[in-house]
Amino acid sequence: MEGDRLTEGKAKYYIQKAGFKVKEGTTQGGFWSNTKTWRRASFNTLNCLLGCSIGDFGMIIYLQAYHPDTSIFWQMTLAIIAGLITSIALETVLLKSREEFGWLDALKTAFGMSFISMVGMEIAMNTTDFMITGAKANFSDPVYWLALIAALIAGFIAPLPYNYYKLEKFKKACH
Repeated sequence: MEGDRLTEGKAKYYIQKAGFKVKEGTTQGGFWSNTKTWRRASFNTLNCLLGCSIGDFGMIIYLQAYHPDTSIFWQMTLAIIAGLITSIALETVLLKSREEFGWLDALKTAFGMSFISMVGMEIAMNTTDFMITGAKANFSDPVYWLALIAALIAGFIAPLPYNYYKLEKFKKACH
């Protein structure tokens, strides 16, 4: 049934007939195949991961060292807030130094472009940590350190497609 196969040309024809536009270059290899954009999105995501991790794990360590009776709900909530604050602060500094933004413009840009990515990252990291350790850091237990690695990997992977999408579709970095 060679004649029944949906070729690239036929697909483009039917998409256009349905009233949609087909952007040139999007059918060859697909939207998600730009390796240059994946590299840039990965680098941006690592910047965000660094910022989120500093605040997130810093807060967890602080709370468990000085306020060990803090409920898991408050630990996770405060860790996410701290992660968002440190990530926005890092992004602001990077935009100020790399892109030569003014401080206020850098802060607005960091918050506006990165917030969804950061929230996804924080939720992935904290959920992974909670599932493995029950949200209790026991620094002498190797499971804690394995959970930290797993949380960082989850925190990297979760927002990566969104960061790629923003770069590829809008040619704007989230970070």
